[in-house]
Amino acid sequence: MRKGIQNVENSENAKYSIIAVDDEEGIVDSLSIFLKRSGYNFTGVTDPIKAIELVKTQHFDLMILDFIMTPFHGDQVVEEIRKFNKDLYILLLTGHKDLAPPLETIKRLDIQGYCEKSDKFDQLLLLIESGIKSIEQMNQIKKINTQLTDTYEKLEHAYLESIETLRYTIEAKDIYTRGHSDRVSEFSVLIGKKLGLSDADLNNLKIGGLFHDIGKIGVPDSILQKADKLTDDEYSQIKQHPNIGVHILSNATIFKDILPIVEHHHERFDGKGYPGGLAGEEIPYLARIAAVADSFDAMSSRRAYRESLPKEKILSEFMRCRGTQFDPEIDDVFIDILENHYEEIEEIKGKYRS
Repeated sequence: MRKGIQNVENSENAKYSIIAVDDEEGIVDSLSIFLKRSGYNFTGVTDPIKAIELVKTQHFDLMILDFIMTPFHGDQVVEEIRKFNKDLYILLLTGHKDLAPPLETIKRLDIQGYCEKSDKFDQLLLLIESGIKSIEQMNQIKKINTQLTDTYEKLEHAYLESIETLRYTIEAKDIYTRGHSDRVSEFSVLIGKKLGLSDADLNNLKIGGLFHDIGKIGVPDSILQKADKLTDDEYSQIKQHPNIGVHILSNATIFKDILPIVEHHHERFDGKGYPGGLAGEEIPYLARIAAVADSFDAMSSRRAYRESLPKEKILSEFMRCRGTQFDPEIDDVFIDILENHYEEIEEIKGKYRS
């Protein structure tokens, strides 16, 4: 019966690879016999430099490492290995407990254990078995985390597709707003580039522009498509769309960085906007950029109640609203685009004709 159990243990141990490093060849040979008999895949090395190279190119689960070696000691070997491998489980062998490295060094280098050399390997075997159990647990945790990550990414992808469908549904309601979100997205990025923003900010402007009006899915079609002037009650309903948008998007972490854009792209620099009545630098910076892009697209696009405004009229509006509706710094940059780089705007408009 004991033999059968031993075979099972050996079969399980065969999943794990152990490398031993000791400049005494006799120690390496003894460990080879002992660990191979226990069923482990074993590699023995007497040269610390070679051991480092092997760990770089091959997979090992556990390392047994002599502390006092030439040309350098075991802690120096670990120092090099930890530069590229944080996961390797390491047990340190010492000729005498007084020669062990300081506890501070063991913690810093994440050495999992050490024991004194002996003719018998009982204590070492216990440390190895304990190490293998720890490795099994860590592998299981990594497997679960990978599965959770894969599942979460699939859920987020499905959620993103659903939100995209909502976005297209909103723009399909009104021929005058088709392509609006795409243009706001690109205009926002154009302004962001002129301001010298980071790639992360530019990406948030891109995604935020695409979904800034997603909350209009909760506004009645009769209001969205109304050609006449809105009543106070109807306008109050329109002003709810930023909050509705945040409510829709806040269910997925992929949208957390764009929520300020969605919520605050209708705020005014003078504090007379909505939904928060924020003023000046209280308004998130990227939302101030999106507000300029959103307003420009509204002015330059045809509506049921008017034709698109000419460039000169739009330019005068941005000059007039500098510091009241729009952030002066961002307004100045956009006025420069209108005056000196209008071909870049035309290129974007050409892609998404309303």
